[in-house]
Amino acid sequence: MLQKLGSSLRDSLSKLKSSIFIDETLINDIVRDIQRALLQSDANVRLVLDLSKRIKERAKEPSPKGISKRDYLVKIVYEELTTFLGEESIKIELTKKPTTLMLIGLFGSGKTTTTAKLAKFYKKRGHKVAVIETDTWRPAAYDQLQQTSEQIGVDFYGDKNLKDPTQIYLKFESQVKDYDIVIVDTAGRDRLSDELVKELTELNNAVNADHRILILSGDIGQGAEKQAQMFHETCNVTGIILTKMEGTAKGGGALSACHVTGAGVLFLGVGEKLDDLEEYHPQRFVGRLLGMGDLETLLERAHEVINEEKAEDLQKRFQKGNFDLNDLYEQMKALKSMGSLGKIMEMIPGMSSLKLPKEALDVQESKLQKWKYAIDSMTPYERSNPDCFNSNRVDRVAAGAGMSIREIRDLLKQYKQSKKMMKMFNGEQDVSKLMQKMKGKRPF
Repeated sequence: MLQKLGSSLRDSLSKLKSSIFIDETLINDIVRDIQRALLQSDANVRLVLDLSKRIKERAKEPSPKGISKRDYLVKIVYEELTTFLGEESIKIELTKKPTTLMLIGLFGSGKTTTTAKLAKFYKKRGHKVAVIETDTWRPAAYDQLQQTSEQIGVDFYGDKNLKDPTQIYLKFESQVKDYDIVIVDTAGRDRLSDELVKELTELNNAVNADHRILILSGDIGQGAEKQAQMFHETCNVTGIILTKMEGTAKGGGALSACHVTGAGVLFLGVGEKLDDLEEYHPQRFVGRLLGMGDLETLLERAHEVINEEKAEDLQKRFQKGNFDLNDLYEQMKALKSMGSLGKIMEMIPGMSSLKLPKEALDVQESKLQKWKYAIDSMTPYERSNPDCFNSNRVDRVAAGAGMSIREIRDLLKQYKQSKKMMKMFNGEQDVSKLMQKMKGKRPF
């Protein structure tokens, strides 16, 4: 996510950390690097100049007692970038039942996909969710949301025969009163025309939504500010979701533009899968951009995909020194569910600075998939007793999985390394302590 911006910002900090002397010339160089990185992400020139001025002014301050000038400058950059990209995180408050969310935006912004992603996000957190399709302009919207709703297990409401969005909502209004959350998907247009304004105004009056959420494509850059203001005048926007943030160079511009409008960013769409939706926390986001990691989000993802009962059982097994290929298999399944290796590495402090090429990460993804096939080809005894493997067993598993002997031996080597790592962490009583070991010391 915003790979180029993050890489440029990390290079700027590396220059700071490796410098022997901290003087005005160095500070000006670093500020210039940050300016260039942000402008290349399509951030507003005026906002970037304001940010630069604040960093320079704060850099003149004496560093607090116990903190080196170098670390204090890193802290200043971190804090000012956080302010620049949103300052405080905001959340959707679920204050009543049902809490109604109405999603609005132009064609191509990703409203229908985001409706499904939001529904899954809240369902995973134990809420009873319903979605209502009121888009009568795009024929595929009804079928798309109906199919994804079935896939994630939430109730879908809509009527293909009705052409008035307000009538569609009113038809199902009484049926969705017992849900915790109701998400209303609306139609878009190529631009915010008088026709769309009229349609959204009527629907908004009928729904009386608790939250009116604008869906913006991250590749819009600075244009996010104008769109947000126009929709805000129509529906009083209460929050924004930026989509397509995984593949755009303009995301920094979109984030800073949204912050200017006063309508905070709630979520980021970071991929095509229904799980690729992240709550937006400016401090965590900037931490990832600067290579400081984001262990809080990593922990949240881990808790989502790892069953608590299974995690406790695994912990007991580790403490007894038991760790077999069944455990490795569960580990790999959980890792796959948490997202791509690239996204996970962004969240581990220091890992993003390794600058591993995308091709290398893709190889690791495919290797994980192959290893799952290999473990499936083993007998229950072999999975539970990996040390039993001899050349005959390796040959048989390789043939059954359609893999080479070397790939099977790589899997067994990975098992031994994982078992060794688990022994290092043996005795830790909770995940947060374990992650603290990985985290090490922050630069400030």
